[in-house]
Amino acid sequence: MTDYALNLKDPRETRVRFCPSPTGTPHVGLIRTALFNWAYARHTGGKLIFRIEDTDAARDSEESFNQVLDSLHWLGIEWDEGVGVGGPHEPYRQSQRMDKYAEVVEKLKEGGYVYEDFSTPEEVEARHKAKGEDPKLGYDNFDRDLSEEQKAAYRAEGREPVLRLRMPDEDITFTDLVRGEITFRAGSVPDFVVVRANGKPLYTLVNPVDDALMGITHVLRGEDLLSSTPRQIALYRALVEVGVASFIPEFGHLPYVMGQGNKKLSKRDPESNLFLLRDAGFIKEGLLNYLSLLGWSLSSDQDVFSIDDLVANFDIKDVLGNPARFDVKKAEAINGSHVRLLDAEDFRNRLVPYLRTAGILSAETFEALTAREQEILTAAAPLTQERMQLLGEAPQLLGFLFKKDEEIVVAEDAAKQLKESAPQVLEAAISSVESLEDFTAEGIQSALRESIVDGLGIKPRLAFGPVRTAISGERISPPLFESMEILGKESSLIRLRALLIQLQA
Repeated sequence: MTDYALNLKDPRETRVRFCPSPTGTPHVGLIRTALFNWAYARHTGGKLIFRIEDTDAARDSEESFNQVLDSLHWLGIEWDEGVGVGGPHEPYRQSQRMDKYAEVVEKLKEGGYVYEDFSTPEEVEARHKAKGEDPKLGYDNFDRDLSEEQKAAYRAEGREPVLRLRMPDEDITFTDLVRGEITFRAGSVPDFVVVRANGKPLYTLVNPVDDALMGITHVLRGEDLLSSTPRQIALYRALVEVGVASFIPEFGHLPYVMGQGNKKLSKRDPESNLFLLRDAGFIKEGLLNYLSLLGWSLSSDQDVFSIDDLVANFDIKDVLGNPARFDVKKAEAINGSHVRLLDAEDFRNRLVPYLRTAGILSAETFEALTAREQEILTAAAPLTQERMQLLGEAPQLLGFLFKKDEEIVVAEDAAKQLKESAPQVLEAAISSVESLEDFTAEGIQSALRESIVDGLGIKPRLAFGPVRTAISGERISPPLFESMEILGKESSLIRLRALLIQLQA
């Protein structure tokens, strides 16, 4: 009896793969799959192979291919063999491997593992109807044992056959690394097409063939592909028999990622779009941390951890089979924890692209900013790091520090919270600032507290609202006194006077 089992003598022999189809924008489910494969490879000391499933010319696009590369590079998910890296099994794009598939198909034909199917869909339905069965049951294995005379007759009619793999007539049982033992009953999976009538191989053939030729030991993929596993195992058995493969890999099916309303997260859902998350201000450390929690956990009481912690502890056998829900609020909270863990200089530099996208800065990097812009950002960044969850909040929080004084516009919610005493508060603030020589955060706070809280008898909680609105235009801003110090005395006075004039008009 043939031994199909995988027998790894050393975990470092582990070989996993990530093989997306370049269709559409990368989504969190896809990247979660890449992350788990990468983490398992790094944990075992094995290798991650990255290849592209691009045989569907109608749906595949070079733009999507480049987006996949961009997303992996941004997140730091690097591979050991594959596209752009090379390796012993080149090429790593299916569209460039057609000669290899043709050789394998010939071996399968010679071994009797595939056969020609000439039936039309209408004929299959008619046969089901004649038996009193549901006509939509699918292929009925009718062509399995056609004689050469029957095949010749079909060819004489101008028919071109597809090739189907002959499924075994017994149950197929395997142990899923995530879900345990799973059995597919004999006859529950019909013989399936591996090559189209035009000679083009289908995904059902090329995916397992590539895994076999590349020595993939563990197939870690989405739960949606679980139903195809008996077909792949049957094909693998045939590949072992004809000498293309030497073992059947182990399978692990990762849980669905659910969205709002406990529906499977669609690639069309905004929270699923990886680049929308990046644009919103997720950093790679925070997003990788959260994605790893979609089906796995480091411990029951620790949600925030580093990528090194993930690699050190990740085992595919610890992944849960239950669906995981993408919780935007939790993702943002975890991202905020990682934002606060960033080195101050690193955090400051990462804000620049978001300020540039918002039109607040014009340079792409910190080094390209003007000396004054560098000075402002260096002083202001620490004021926001503890309160920011997404880097995309930077324009709202810091924009006023870079604007010209005359560009400050009072937000509607800020204007609404101004009390009748606002002009009186602003007059007191202007008076105290004009005479202030120690224009530091401490000096400003002391002067304003004396003139507004003590002088006007306004409670501290309400005393500085009009000043904040005048300085930033917003109801909420970074620490007020530090912000005024960054702006300087002249700009602070201009803004205080502008709001006073506006309220008196």
